[in-house]
Amino acid sequence: MDAEETDLVANKNSTCVIWRYFGFEITDTEQRDVLCKICKIKVATSRGNTTNLYQHLKQHREKYDECMTMKTQISKETGEGNKAQAVPRTKQCAITDVFASLTPYDKSSHRHKEITDSITHYLAKDMTPIHTVSKVGFQKMIRTLDKRYQLPSRNYFSQVAIPKLYNSRRDEVQKEMASVTFFSTTTDLWSSRTSEPYISLTVHCVNEEFELKSRCLQTSYFPADHTEENIALGLREALAAWDLCEERQVAITTDNGTNIVKAVELNQWTRIQCFGHRLHLAIENALKDNAQCINRATGICRKIVGHFSHSWKKRVALKEAQQELNLPEHAMVTDCSTRWGSTQKMIARVLEQQSALSKVLSTDRKVRHLLPSWQDLEVLESVNKALSPLQDFTDALSGESYVSISCVKPALHLLNTSVLAEDEADTELTKSLKTKILSYLNNKYEGTQDLLNFTTFLDPRFRTQYICEEETQTLKERAISELIEIHQQQSVAQSTAVMENDSLDVESPPAAKAKKKTLASFFKETTCTAPRTSLSSTFDSMAQFREAVTAELNAYIYMPCVDHGEDPLKWWKFHKVNFPRLCKLAQKYLGIQATSSASERAFSTSGNVVSNHRSCLKPEKVDMLVFLAKNL
Repeated sequence: MDAEETDLVANKNSTCVIWRYFGFEITDTEQRDVLCKICKIKVATSRGNTTNLYQHLKQHREKYDECMTMKTQISKETGEGNKAQAVPRTKQCAITDVFASLTPYDKSSHRHKEITDSITHYLAKDMTPIHTVSKVGFQKMIRTLDKRYQLPSRNYFSQVAIPKLYNSRRDEVQKEMASVTFFSTTTDLWSSRTSEPYISLTVHCVNEEFELKSRCLQTSYFPADHTEENIALGLREALAAWDLCEERQVAITTDNGTNIVKAVELNQWTRIQCFGHRLHLAIENALKDNAQCINRATGICRKIVGHFSHSWKKRVALKEAQQELNLPEHAMVTDCSTRWGSTQKMIARVLEQQSALSKVLSTDRKVRHLLPSWQDLEVLESVNKALSPLQDFTDALSGESYVSISCVKPALHLLNTSVLAEDEADTELTKSLKTKILSYLNNKYEGTQDLLNFTTFLDPRFRTQYICEEETQTLKERAISELIEIHQQQSVAQSTAVMENDSLDVESPPAAKAKKKTLASFFKETTCTAPRTSLSSTFDSMAQFREAVTAELNAYIYMPCVDHGEDPLKWWKFHKVNFPRLCKLAQKYLGIQATSSASERAFSTSGNVVSNHRSCLKPEKVDMLVFLAKNL
């Protein structure tokens, strides 16, 4: 623009591009009279309205085109265009809406209950201390998420919210258990950080949809002496508390504690020995027979691990040696005397990092004695070769979300034929360990072969693959007899239900006066009270049922092979139309657990609940929190 065009003062309250061509006199401090910078003509316009300004600028065509070009360019660059026109006016809120946004939720409102229930679920599921709700950081987070929500007190969550959630979830689990025909259990004893004794009970079953369900029912305070009588009574009371009938319990899986074993015998329950505990004892006994050389080698490993665990400088030196030797940057593993798997992992890690350990330890005279000798290394390699394949078996059989009991028999077969079979390259120590582990396992599982065979037979992945012909015929007879028994029980239950319904539906007539019976009346009663079905017809129906079951068994045995990676429960769900009777036995037996790991996991959860900061929790509160953490 020319100098004469810029004598006017620009608009103080607008940045719109149109105001580059209009302004005010210097003396017009209130900026009321708008003047064109080109022709100095006064333009009538209201405050903030630019329509008349654009109309006037059209008289100066070149300037108008220039203005529109600049406006379009600014619009493309900023995406805003004319700022005065692009920014919408903010709608003024009603005063009632303003007050409503600041008013706290009513405690009976849906939103308040929804947030409170969510916080309660978080505290229970994640095993978070309840005093978290009184911490400043948590309260600030809640205020940031929703200012209208007022966080209840710590006592409310402890005394009201958590018990309410427990009662609700307990009712749901109890209804679920009431619909189950057969179930199996696991149990174990445990002491908390405060040395308070507890007993756990977990239930496992296959429902009508052929889904394996696991529920931790209770972690009860058990202050009585841990005698077999008290444990037996405690287990029966635990089942009764959940309205579970002992006759519907197929088996209970426990460790090998003498008191628990005798308690199960007192209750006359079928017991399955935990495969994990039994394997641990087998390995422990095998190692004891070669204790002198093995204890020396494992003792050196523990000293090496302890040395690197207590010195950060040595850990840094080890890491540098690993990088220099292109070894995996793994830390040392500490073993636990009650977990053979941790000892095997410690040995494997020392052998893996042997070169790096030698490089670090050989530079310090004070710790050179920690270097294992060639005899020690030979012992460690022999032990590791014998034990390393067994780790996978323990992990595979410890799951509770899939069928495991039917895999025990195949697992023992694989241990005997391949995993623990002697190899020409094995050392004498390796051969000795393998032989003693196998001998122990075969001896201890000899008494439970019938049940293991039956569960393996009911698994479509194995069927008769690991069972001889004579045992197969015995299993078929057992399956027939059990299905006949189940059929009879269901028939009695159905007839009882029908009679009860008839008695409720039909009103009984008023009682008549008693009359002296005549001889003819006895014959009438005999004729009228005769059973609806004759004995011969009952035998005929049982014979037909037996033939149908036999046909199902033969068809099942000769079905095409199933891949070992397939889920047997899904197979049964798909084929239950073809095997409507045999599938009931699969539901009954495939829910049994091969290990008592479910109870061990319940106690791990209990350890997270009864932490150092929550060591004063009462036993009933511990039971409540463990139940919610495992079943939500």
